[in-house]
Amino acid sequence: MLYGALEAGGTKMVCAIGDENGKILEQISIPTVSPEETMPKIIDWFKNKNIESLGIAAFGPIDLDRKSPTYGSFTTTPKLKWANYNIVKDMKDALHIPIGFDTDVNGSLLGEITYGQAKGLTDAVYITIGTGVGGGVMSNGKLVHGMLHPELGHMKLLPYEGDTYKGHCPYHGNCLEGMAAGPAIEERWGRKAIELKDDAKVWDMEAFYIAQALCNIILIMSPQIIILGGGVMHQLQLFPLIREKVKEMLNGYLKTSELADIDHYIVPASLNDDQGIMGCIKLAIDEKALEG
Repeated sequence: MLYGALEAGGTKMVCAIGDENGKILEQISIPTVSPEETMPKIIDWFKNKNIESLGIAAFGPIDLDRKSPTYGSFTTTPKLKWANYNIVKDMKDALHIPIGFDTDVNGSLLGEITYGQAKGLTDAVYITIGTGVGGGVMSNGKLVHGMLHPELGHMKLLPYEGDTYKGHCPYHGNCLEGMAAGPAIEERWGRKAIELKDDAKVWDMEAFYIAQALCNIILIMSPQIIILGGGVMHQLQLFPLIREKVKEMLNGYLKTSELADIDHYIVPASLNDDQGIMGCIKLAIDEKALEG
């Protein structure tokens, strides 16, 4: 069987076709401009692909409450052209197939749980750190939605000693996204992250903010694994720094086998940046099963 996948990002919309094993057979990328300009191209691409169902993993915030009249919509997204746009309704009206829907980070987490290094686990966290920061959470074998969906990128943080930067986030200033996302690094230091690879202070500060957030997540959610993806985390020198700071901040309070083997507990994404698309395929498979 063939399944459709739509990873709806703020910069680009990645459309793909895959099979039940998560294998990606065909893929294209369409710029995210406005619904009026972008969506007809997406719909045209998926038409006549003979897919059984479609999984959409989207930037947010989004309405995931199936009982809500606005289920399937973007809500208070800062991408104003997409605010209140119902992507699920329009795709369903056009394709007449079951459509699974979740956040982009829950999609990436689902990809890792189904096809990647979190396979077999029931409690896991995926965080992407790039242009923004988002987090997906699985607890007791289920993706967490609740009132809305997790917004791990907006937890408030204590400042790094000597850091006077007020934060990039227009809502919260010194939250994880405000202090550690790509635009925050560029604004604070005056250069893009990739140009700062050899500056030790940059990455010590970055690791401090990320580690602080991870300690909060560990203490609240007790995940079995934490996966870090996104453009900033392509700076692989961050991982040993983050792990060391997490151990320092926890200060021996928790004694678990996972923390004892922290190199395999706080880890990079494992699916060659395809975890989001592969998660969308799984969303499509699950929605097809749900609708019979």
